Amino acid sequence: MSSKRFSVVAVAAAAVLALAACGGGSEAEDVTPAAESGAEQAFPATVATKFGDVTIEEKPERVVALGWSDAEVALALGVQPVGSSDWLAFGGKGVGPWAEDLYTEAPEVIGTLEPEYEKIAALQPDLILDVKSSGDQTRYDTLKKIAPTVGIPEGAEQYLTSWTDQTTMIGQALGEPEKAGELIAGIEAEYAKYAAENPDFKGKTITVGSRTSQGWGAYVKGTGRVNFVENLGFEANPKIEALREEGSFSVKLSSENLKTLDADLVVMSPIGLEPADISEDPLFQAIPAVEAGHSLVIEDALVRQAFATESPLSISYALEKVVPLFQETLSK
Repeated sequence: MSSKRFSVVAVAAAAVLALAACGGGSEAEDVTPAAESGAEQAFPATVATKFGDVTIEEKPERVVALGWSDAEVALALGVQPVGSSDWLAFGGKGVGPWAEDLYTEAPEVIGTLEPEYEKIAALQPDLILDVKSSGDQTRYDTLKKIAPTVGIPEGAEQYLTSWTDQTTMIGQALGEPEKAGELIAGIEAEYAKYAAENPDFKGKTITVGSRTSQGWGAYVKGTGRVNFVENLGFEANPKIEALREEGSFSVKLSSENLKTLDADLVVMSPIGLEPADISEDPLFQAIPAVEAGHSLVIEDALVRQAFATESPLSISYALEKVVPLFQETLSK
């Protein structure tokens, strides 16, 4: 494993070490049982969700993680799901390289928008995580018949669960609320560090968008990519926010309205297309920010995936890779 990958995976490991260091024992056998008993004492655990309170009676042993990046959050908290959904088509173990080494055995891969309920039931889970998902009632009702299911939080919309709420809820469900809090504090400190090092980001408007085979679009406040840039001091493009529809995580734009993307910084990702399908499009090139050189098309697929995943493990990787791109683009 490269030093960069190691540093990211270490975010999760650091929380484990911190808890061990507080145990007071001088030998490993003195600390481990205490840590285990502490996790056991967290049960029964109750998690508030859109669908009501969910109570987990005992520490789960077989976890299925279905929501966007739910598996990576579980891994960061020391739990290896036996089944998970691969939303960003990583392949292999279904998570990014910043997380895959935390698995000792690959999970069963489950469908995303349409989960394979029979496959989930065959895994005999004692907990299902669907924390960052559509929040569909029928989906939830079907899953809870298989095992206790932690769905989206109260008041949340589809796929708009924040990474902090996601980490907190999964931490509660897994009996690791303190470790979840440590992970959140660590990532928030990283964001604060990068924001302090880049005061020029503060107050600048930004559009975070994409182009797919279906057309152009831009993400709204509350989505992972926009959360990411706001934590660095940027302000979401108000022209995009004015077009958002309730329950939607993005705004569709026609080619004729492409100049709505214009902001102090325009950041775009191709999805199922090549970067050149964005950067070489004449209508995109006519956007004032693009003409001024203040646009960025993220070409590296792994960087795009880290930027989109928004888990406690991927955020560190994305900060390391994306912030220099922002710096370089704004300096032009």
